[in-house]
Amino acid sequence: MAQPTNTFDTYDSIGEREDLSDVIYNISPTDTPFLSSAAKTKSTAVLHEWQTDALAAASTSNAVIEGDEATLDAVTATTRLSNSCQIMDKTVVITGTQEAVDKAGRASEIAYQIAKKAKELKRDMEAQLTTNNAEVTGSATAAREMGSLGAWVASNDVMGTSGTSGSVGNTARTDGTQRVFTEDLLKSVIKSVWNAGGNPTMVMVGPFNKQKLSGFTGNSTRFDAGADATLYTSVDVYASDFGQLQVVPNRFSRDRDAYVLDMDYWGVAFLRDFTMHELSKTGDSEKRQLLVEATLESRNEGASGLVADLTTS
Repeated sequence: MAQPTNTFDTYDSIGEREDLSDVIYNISPTDTPFLSSAAKTKSTAVLHEWQTDALAAASTSNAVIEGDEATLDAVTATTRLSNSCQIMDKTVVITGTQEAVDKAGRASEIAYQIAKKAKELKRDMEAQLTTNNAEVTGSATAAREMGSLGAWVASNDVMGTSGTSGSVGNTARTDGTQRVFTEDLLKSVIKSVWNAGGNPTMVMVGPFNKQKLSGFTGNSTRFDAGADATLYTSVDVYASDFGQLQVVPNRFSRDRDAYVLDMDYWGVAFLRDFTMHELSKTGDSEKRQLLVEATLESRNEGASGLVADLTTS
């Protein structure tokens, strides 16, 4: 088949209107499970401090002679811990012309870009909180950095060969040789956390090891719902000997780390909450800065644990 001679079609036409959808599609994830689950607290200085304490070990020899003089027990001081508040920001600069022209998908370029940058800042904060970063106290020429999750969890961590623990936020953990995530590794850390006094409620893993965990068999049987041809293979709640733990995949934490967390003992202390302000105008453009200043508060790292150095492919 062929067009008749002199047929006028869209390839010849001039002036057809552009067909541009008025919707902007964005699939970038914005879920931040650790930040959303941690307690929100207030910091009043760039160095945020708090105290921890512990009871003496239970004794089986606490027997007192009738009428005897009281023996005075030793008193131990609390432990004072700290972490530096880290400033994080995102900036936007939009020309006056771009704000004025008719645009598809948004009425205001400034408003659209600010909303986008706010989500990016939240993602950055989740990644910083859950990485393996040592505290940096900062100076006039160096930015302050918070000691993150990997530099705090030390009492109940299981690492690969040559791996070493972090320490009170100011020493990052040394990565060891990677190995496959197994149920025995997870069970050993959960037991260690419980023995230390923690009551973990969350297992936080990256995407690869979330699928590995879903392959753990435990004492369960995979359920095949023949009626709707659905095979249920995922594990969203891990029922351990010491309680149930929600299994939460995190897109922004390190996939080589599987954390066993008691979220009652983690907080995010804000010196300055998420804010937006105008920067000085120096020409035909509008400038905005989104900013947050906060740090990780490890209320007692012994209440959580870590299976470190896991394979990720």
